[in-house]
Amino acid sequence: MRHYLRGRMLHCRDLPGAPRFGAEYLEDGVLIIEDEHIVELLPASEAQQQGVPLEKCQSLGKRLLVPGFIDTHVHAYQLDVIASYGEQLLQWLHRYTFPAEMRMADPAFAEEVAAQFLQQLLVNGTTSALVFATTHKHATDILFKAAAELNMCLITGKTLMDRNAPPALLDTPESSYSDSLALIEKWHGKKRLHYAVTPRFAITSSPAQLRVAHTLVRQHRNLYVQTHLAENRDEVAMVRKLFPDSRNYLDVYDRHGLCTDRAVFGHCLHLEDDEVARLRETGGVLACCPTSNLFLGSGLFDWQRMRAAQLTLSVGTDVGGGTSYSMLSTLRELYKMTQLQGTTFSPLEGFYTITLGNARALKLQHRIGNLAAGSDADFVIIDPEADALINRRVKAAHDIADEWFVYMTLGDDRVISETWVAGKPLYKTDGAVVKGVAA
Repeated sequence: MRHYLRGRMLHCRDLPGAPRFGAEYLEDGVLIIEDEHIVELLPASEAQQQGVPLEKCQSLGKRLLVPGFIDTHVHAYQLDVIASYGEQLLQWLHRYTFPAEMRMADPAFAEEVAAQFLQQLLVNGTTSALVFATTHKHATDILFKAAAELNMCLITGKTLMDRNAPPALLDTPESSYSDSLALIEKWHGKKRLHYAVTPRFAITSSPAQLRVAHTLVRQHRNLYVQTHLAENRDEVAMVRKLFPDSRNYLDVYDRHGLCTDRAVFGHCLHLEDDEVARLRETGGVLACCPTSNLFLGSGLFDWQRMRAAQLTLSVGTDVGGGTSYSMLSTLRELYKMTQLQGTTFSPLEGFYTITLGNARALKLQHRIGNLAAGSDADFVIIDPEADALINRRVKAAHDIADEWFVYMTLGDDRVISETWVAGKPLYKTDGAVVKGVAA
């Protein structure tokens, strides 16, 4: 089925030799969609010359169409942990996170939470995500199944933990291998799904389990690795005690073959120079999670330092430590974080980061992250009139970068008018229900 949408459109072009962010803005564009994919994005005048019936296009009015947002670090089964009071990382895990994840032993409850989690993504305009599940094989399977039914692009995997956590959440190196293998064979590469080998962090995985993680990566093509790295100073100190032979925190993963260009490391607040250099050599991805870092008092991510080191940077919400599923809210806190350190980034760099930049970080730029011909038809329609203050400020914006900065600074789920996934509208603010996803 073919759809035509007409109106204002913004994306970043993935072209050789293009400026770093490659932003392209059409004041009057036509987006042509065939089934799950984008056929073409054209100025309306060119579309008319090619015979596109402009009178049949769905008009966006004053709204703005952009690629679907991408979240590179979030926890599916921490829905009930968000906004939990008063702890820093290690205490927070034991007081809030582990008890919440233990509840996923009940498959029916896990199914409910997985559905609500995906709904939160869509309501906030997030169409793709790299996601932590739990140590429960069935909960990971449930999450994959729910994403498949919505045809979302989702990367996830069973969390590996065999020590330093409640017994009800622990697995073993042997069970983590067999469970992960079964899930890989069932889901990896099916529809728009990918598998990530997922040791939670070095504290909760023994050397034997980390060797298992490497075995899985070695045995299967194009698997991702996701874990946490240098989020909290007490965490870093504990890793030193658990792995006294490693030079630093990153070296724990490196010695076990987990530092690859498909490895995404969450947080990375307290990195040594040697770790920065090694991440550049291996192509590892850093997932900055500003709302979580501020909420848990973990520290300030040094965006300028990491950008200057030419590392691959991405941004994630990290709910439940994070305080919002909105990538717009997440950009807002990242901007404040850089301001506190005497640096900043441009509005269009922020836009690039949560669209094409995060797609590139996940090596999926040929499928998601922009509106190029052949891309999957994942996009979001932003409505400036959804909020009176935002609408007033947008009217005063002097260009599209200034307008985007308004959404970064003031926007959240309120401005998300529609979220389309693979050519279908899965969320609309008018209360549309698609596959159980409602406003």
